Amino acid sequence: MEFKDLEIFQTVAQKGTVTEAAKELRYVQSNITSRIQKLETELNTPLFNRHNRGMSLTPEGKKLLVYCEKILALTNEMKKVVQSKEEPSGKLEIGSVETVIKLPPILSAYTKKYKNVDLSLFSGVTEKLQKDVLNHRLDGAFITETELHQDLISYDVFQEELVLISDPNITSMEQLIREPFLCFSEGCGYRARLTEWYKDQHITPQKVMEFGTLETILSSVVVGLGITFVPKSAVAHIESRGLIKFHSLPEKYSKIKTVFIRRSDAYFTSTIEKFIETIEFNKGESSEHLSFYLG
Repeated sequence: MEFKDLEIFQTVAQKGTVTEAAKELRYVQSNITSRIQKLETELNTPLFNRHNRGMSLTPEGKKLLVYCEKILALTNEMKKVVQSKEEPSGKLEIGSVETVIKLPPILSAYTKKYKNVDLSLFSGVTEKLQKDVLNHRLDGAFITETELHQDLISYDVFQEELVLISDPNITSMEQLIREPFLCFSEGCGYRARLTEWYKDQHITPQKVMEFGTLETILSSVVVGLGITFVPKSAVAHIESRGLIKFHSLPEKYSKIKTVFIRRSDAYFTSTIEKFIETIEFNKGESSEHLSFYLG
């Protein structure tokens, strides 16, 4: 069994088809197929169910994937340790929650200064990003502050004020609570805060509608589909045009902190070290005119 076999197995498991895995790895499909068959022969068990829609993991394949991810993550970390230099270089994969003000200046400052780093940014809700960092899929992530796993360490970035927003025709709390709640999937920090408020006020939302992107949520609020709970600084430009109306909630629900997390036991490369230094240097700068929307 070779590391390359495990990489191919992991990619097929993630993509769901040999065709997509071949594109990702830039291999011919026959090579992917033969390597998977070789791995199944070595382990004396089928790893995938083959069907018209592609390939899905068998129970044995799911067990192997857990170990595969650990082995490949440790291999990648080993390379970083051996190849670590004073000057940051190589890949840096960062995640971020839906809306992060001040992120563009941080990314811009970092990439301009450290040109040998290949930085990639991925989006998601807080809960998923925590899991991705824990499972070594990401080097770090910007999330809303929450109870962290013991293997994670966090760095304060900044604090936000969340506001309920609606179309301008809604002026009272009685009207607000009758509106559908537009939000991201479970695991979103903003959704958790408003859900807590609903619960404390003994309110049951009339309807909860999940969306994949912030742009879609905001557009839906503007046309009167429902309400949502977002950072005030991220939507101030829309409110100033009279397209939405702000509704404040008590500080217990509206004050929320964004933090940057990484695995506490991961090797502290110069690449991630300088990224954290860049966060610390830029987090105090005012950038209210900037909004960075992620799905």
